Amino acid sequence: MNEVNFPVVGIGASAGGLQAISELLKCLPVDTGMAFVVIQHLSPQHESMLTELLSRETEMHVSEIRDGMMIKPNQVYVIPPNSNLGILHGTLNLIPREKSVGQYLPIDFFLRSLAREQSNLAVGVILSGSASDGVMGLMEIKAAGGITFAQDQDTAVYGSMPHSAVASGCVDFVKSPDGIAEELIRIGKHPYVKIKDIKPEQTTTDDENSLRKIFLLLRQNTGNDFTYYKQSTVLRRLKRRILLHKLESIKDYAQYLYESPEEVYELSRDLLINVTSFFRDPDVFEDLKRIVFPNISKNKKVGQPIRIWVPGCSTGEEAYSIAICLIEFLGDMAANTRIQLFATDLDEQAINKARAGIYTTSIEDVVSKNRLNRFFTRVDEGYEIAKHIREICVFAQQNVYKDPPFSRLDFISCRNLLIYLSPILQQKIMPVFHYALNYPGYLLLGTSETVGRSVDLFKLIKKKNRLYEKKLGPVQLRTNFGSIPIIEMRNESPGEKETMNTSVWSNQDIQREADRIVLKKYAPCGVVINEELDVLQFRGHTGDYLEPAAGEANLNLLKMARNGLHIELRNIIHHAIKDNLGIHKEGVRLARDGEISFVDVDIEPIKENSSDTKHFLVLFHQRKKNSVSESNWQVEQDNKAVVPDVTFSMKFPYTF
Repeated sequence: MNEVNFPVVGIGASAGGLQAISELLKCLPVDTGMAFVVIQHLSPQHESMLTELLSRETEMHVSEIRDGMMIKPNQVYVIPPNSNLGILHGTLNLIPREKSVGQYLPIDFFLRSLAREQSNLAVGVILSGSASDGVMGLMEIKAAGGITFAQDQDTAVYGSMPHSAVASGCVDFVKSPDGIAEELIRIGKHPYVKIKDIKPEQTTTDDENSLRKIFLLLRQNTGNDFTYYKQSTVLRRLKRRILLHKLESIKDYAQYLYESPEEVYELSRDLLINVTSFFRDPDVFEDLKRIVFPNISKNKKVGQPIRIWVPGCSTGEEAYSIAICLIEFLGDMAANTRIQLFATDLDEQAINKARAGIYTTSIEDVVSKNRLNRFFTRVDEGYEIAKHIREICVFAQQNVYKDPPFSRLDFISCRNLLIYLSPILQQKIMPVFHYALNYPGYLLLGTSETVGRSVDLFKLIKKKNRLYEKKLGPVQLRTNFGSIPIIEMRNESPGEKETMNTSVWSNQDIQREADRIVLKKYAPCGVVINEELDVLQFRGHTGDYLEPAAGEANLNLLKMARNGLHIELRNIIHHAIKDNLGIHKEGVRLARDGEISFVDVDIEPIKENSSDTKHFLVLFHQRKKNSVSESNWQVEQDNKAVVPDVTFSMKFPYTF
């Protein structure tokens, strides 16, 4: 295999592109150390004169690509007509042209191939042209750690292609052709483009020290801890930022971060890049219609919702695609079926874009005309998701390995998130997914992902598309939401001294004590909360008493309490926290679906040795139907002394 350890620049152009390509090549010296591959939309019926024309503009050797040609630096390669082009192990491979769902997209085809081949040594350039070919390719190059360019519209004969690229948010530099050439010359001289990737084992002690400072700055400014992200991915993205800012080393970049707080947020966004598109891998959605949705639907009772979670949803395309696919499957039954689709991501800007539901015209390349007409509305910016689809999708910011999960789910789609996480985080997430799913429940991963060591939790039912079914059986959630559990860190570092601060209770300790109390109380359903009233654990089915509140999602107990419970819970929990004592309250009125019922509530403190942190178990005991009449309840309330309203501070750190 031929290892290509030099940058390869993919140049995409369409209408008006000859002029732009010529200007770009004219400004490049003969010894950049890069290879240049030109992909232009060419007529399939005519021979191309592009190779001959470009030869007049540069001293570099220009040749039309032949199948199997080995790529070399300081040369220009031109795609022939009526072909797609890919690159594999340094070999340029011509593939017969195929019609995609929308248009012929040779630029996307090559740039995506280039991203997978060259990772951080891939460079994508979009010049003058109509439509939007190249957007997906640039997104993959940026996600792989490469650099992306688009021609500024003032110098482009046709600005649609560059505009679509810039609007996607994946372009690093917007410049004229000569400005792009100048930047390419600079990048070609940088020491980081001499090798493909920085391997974690190649980092120096100075690098490790600088990385810790970078992670600290990220956590202090964004609240996100990237320590346990896959280090090779982190290093690749750091190299991108170092190149962009004309720096030399990780140490230089750490100092730059300290002096430029705005760069911290840009780095955070780079680390959170996730390539997505509508109906990515179409056969996956066929599996949903053939396997997942039929099995979910047949097990649903009347009125029960179908609940779906898409963690790592990025800008929303995956979540909306699943919603559309489900509506298509349900057909006439869709109007009478409750659907709750939760989509979460760490990237706040991505979530905001997902909520807006507006996408550029580039989606015409991957979404059929029938779906565009049925599920989208044409707007000035491109296409907006139809209201009836947006209404069933709830988008929220969430850290999937830190914040509490959703529960009672039927399906989880988590594609291409795990590949960015270290094994310790991957193994932490699997029990969370298992806990969150009903039975039967399904988990969909990316084609390069597996459940790893969690084969006791999930059964593989579709190998090609990584579709899993939940296995029956209890699972211990070894998860202390808010920090990496010490026991799991020990598993990753067997050489380190295995010590644990016994004064700090782990989540397992809290759970064991909660189990003891629940068994003592004959196993009613309930929740474990902290002093801020955040729900840390759900125990049993609490849907009769708690439900997600409208608006911004969170796990605060009072926000989730059903009609009638809120005031009573607020008062008795206040006294339980204040006095650190158990409290029993009988006959609390509960309104649900137009009916009145009554519930007894227990608040039990969880004893935690010398820890300053307090946790409480809230248990709900449903009384027999009509055991207390509404009229008797009202008389009882009228005869009671009024309990003064209680005000106290509450925080809501879990935003999903």
